Formats: sequence, C-alpha cells, structure tokens
Amino acid sequence: MATKKYSYGLGRRKSAIARVRITKGKGEITINGKSAEKYLSENKALLAEITDPLAIASKQKDYDVSVRVSSGGLSGQVDAIKLAISKALLLEAADLRPVLKKAGLLKRDPREKERKHYGLRSARKREQFSKR
Repeated sequence: MATKKYSYGLGRRKSAIARVRITKGKGEITINGKSAEKYLSENKALLAEITDPLAIASKQKDYDVSVRVSSGGLSGQVDAIKLAISKALLLEAADLRPVLKKAGLLKRDPREKERKHYGLRSARKREQFSKR
C-alpha cells in the first residue's frame, strides 16, 4: 500500500483552526469532506479568496487541497485556510516565500474577540451614564 506524499499546513484566525494537506493533483479543493463550492455555497467571494495563495504562486492546477477546519465563522475559517495553504506551499517550494510574504499571506492576523467584563453589557459596552 503506497501512501501519498503530502505537505501539511496549520492556520489559525479568531477561533478557527484549519489543517491543510496539499498533494500533487488536478486542483481539487475539499473542505471537511465536501467540495469547496458546496461548503461555501452561501458566499462565492470567499471561495475565490481561498485560492489566493495558489493563484499568486500560479499553482492552481498543480495541487489537490484537503482541508479540515473547525470552530469560528466562515470569515475566520477562510482566513485560517489561506494561511494554512500558504504554509503548506512553502514546504513544497521554498522559493515562493518572497511572493507569498509580499502578498501578506504568511502573517497570522492576531485579532481575537475580547472577553466580556464584569459589570458591563459586553467587553466594553456600559450602561448609559445618568447625572441625575
């Protein structure tokens, strides 16, 4: 039994975590066992965003991408997937680093939701001040 060689990448954004495996193939993308078109059927713009790292490296038809993503909303998941694909591409071809870095695809966005604080309605929202 021959195992397929793959490159692995991990991406995080907000509370989303994406684990990506890329293998030599025809350019198929599967997310959690579904095709990317089906998984992101509500938002076609996000579908185009996922393929950004492959498009910038001009490798869209060279690799099959298998994604396991959990937690977060669609926007956070898409950003996590983009980062994970970029990291996996670097393992395949290290010469792509300057191109991906210039496009800003190798940097993790550190912004996360701030926790709710005691005595407030949310993280920073307060009761309206009343002088009398």
